[in-house]
Amino acid sequence: MHYAQISIELVLGFIALFVITKILGKTQITQITTFDFISALVLGELVGNAIFDDKVGVVRIIYAVVIWGLLIFILEMITQKWSSTRGLLEGRPTIIIHKGKILKESLKKSKLDVNQLQHLVRSKGVFSIRELEYAVLETDGTVSILKKAPYETPSKKDLQVNLEQVNLPITFISDGKVIKDNLIEAGFNMTWLEQQLKQHNIFRVEEVMFAEWLEGSGLHVQSF
Repeated sequence: MHYAQISIELVLGFIALFVITKILGKTQITQITTFDFISALVLGELVGNAIFDDKVGVVRIIYAVVIWGLLIFILEMITQKWSSTRGLLEGRPTIIIHKGKILKESLKKSKLDVNQLQHLVRSKGVFSIRELEYAVLETDGTVSILKKAPYETPSKKDLQVNLEQVNLPITFISDGKVIKDNLIEAGFNMTWLEQQLKQHNIFRVEEVMFAEWLEGSGLHVQSF
């Protein structure tokens, strides 16, 4: 009965967390704020601790998760409705390099040292601070940079190269299975796909590990 109770609590706790995260919306792990990170930890701890506490039942687990999720949801609604509260609740971006100069006070305020700044800058592919005109510390702890003109990567417009239309590649087959929604959205059908595979000496979809369509380049096929 003890194992059965743990199983039930795990399943219900998993469902509750899944529902709460769906309601709160998607946030990539690299984009979460400090408060988002703490909230995720607390949600996990609420379920984790409750599962192995014999005095805590399923109802209490769901109640705790719902209440905590509701508080986070209310906070999100507040920041969306009243933009003036975002600075307090979510934080503000901080300029840490201005016109090529490191702002010591901004570093101190952001609890950063020069070594940490260099690490953040290197993660953006810049190995010398002298190349930067501006650097902004975002609310999620990452840094956004703007290089000085001599160090900027030239664009096709700068090089006066003919501009071509950019197309999005579409996956048609993954692990031997056809993604029919993608196939239909691209305006093709199974008959067309089978004909294309035959041109690659492949006669069964199950033989294909990956197949990708790109307008102008045709179908790229890789078999198992």
